[in-house]
Amino acid sequence: MGLHFSKEEFSNRKEKTLNSMKNEGVDALIMFRQESMYWLTGYDTFGYVFFQALVLDQKGNVILLTRAPDLRQAQNTSNISDIRIWIDKDGSNPADDLKIILDELNLKGKKIGVEYEAYGLTGRNALRLNTVLKNYCSIEDKSELITKLRVIKSDEEISYVKKAANLADKALDEVWKHAKAGVSESKILAEMNRVIFEGGGDYPANEFIIGSGKNALLCRYQAEKQILNNQDQLTIEWAGTYRHYHSAMFRTIPIGKADPKHLKMHEACVEALTNCENKLKPGNKIGEVFDVHAKTFDDHGFKNSRMNACGYSLGATFSPNWMDWPMLYTGNPYVIEPGNIFFMHMILMNSESQLAMNLGETYLVTDKGNERLGNQKLDLVTL
Repeated sequence: MGLHFSKEEFSNRKEKTLNSMKNEGVDALIMFRQESMYWLTGYDTFGYVFFQALVLDQKGNVILLTRAPDLRQAQNTSNISDIRIWIDKDGSNPADDLKIILDELNLKGKKIGVEYEAYGLTGRNALRLNTVLKNYCSIEDKSELITKLRVIKSDEEISYVKKAANLADKALDEVWKHAKAGVSESKILAEMNRVIFEGGGDYPANEFIIGSGKNALLCRYQAEKQILNNQDQLTIEWAGTYRHYHSAMFRTIPIGKADPKHLKMHEACVEALTNCENKLKPGNKIGEVFDVHAKTFDDHGFKNSRMNACGYSLGATFSPNWMDWPMLYTGNPYVIEPGNIFFMHMILMNSESQLAMNLGETYLVTDKGNERLGNQKLDLVTL
């Protein structure tokens, strides 16, 4: 089995999950989040795009219901011994197969938690699931039960995040090496991905974001690939990824000559990031981190250019995105703890001037404060 963690690690995770289930008063948990399955068992696949469920009951039984292509996937990558297959056929309803498993575990009339907030559970399948379980058992939304356990990283996990951070640093070296007038964004992406894969890294949970000119104001990947002009701006957001653990970075790089406004925007980004670093400490609420970010930008006159969130947790995540719970926005009551990993991004997008400036880094929360995992300079680099 290609397990990436020790038996003790998986045993601790299962024990924590069972304790949380007991505290939440649920007799079983049906997982649809691939992140939960990976964390709990090591199971690694993209087969969650179809109906796939992992059942854990209070007695510690673990049963996976999936399709035939994922049978060997589960055997090779996880510690799951009981794997059930639902058959592809016209009119098949895998929720019926799931109910059979619940019957075997004597869960009729019991309280069952379900991970509804999952890319692996479409609206149609959720409706089917609810219909099949109606009058069979009591259902509660327990989407965050395991997510709240995953948010604090173990030493084994942190070692993977640090490897991911090293790969992210190497990718930025390639950006600085290749980003210049006359070069295609495609070439830059190719070189970034090359060093990550050569370093033993993985595909990230979402595409790298890259854009120049007007597309430098975009925070999402899109398919247009441009050639950098003599005077231009290049925005790029990426993550080093190792064993599915992410360490993200964000930069806007002036090409040719920086606009004077770029300099002021960058100065504000550095100040905002520094202020957020000072607030990202155990005992503080993550909503307070956002508020510091917002005040800094607002004081610099960039209120209309900033976002309504300034980061989020990172960890082992799967497509379609690497953003994890919780997010840094105003009023978020989550209390920061040692072992948290947060990506903090300072984003300025000015539609009037068509200028962008972004600066983002990943941090590990420690007992006394935090550690920036990337080792690259925060200076504005003009290429």
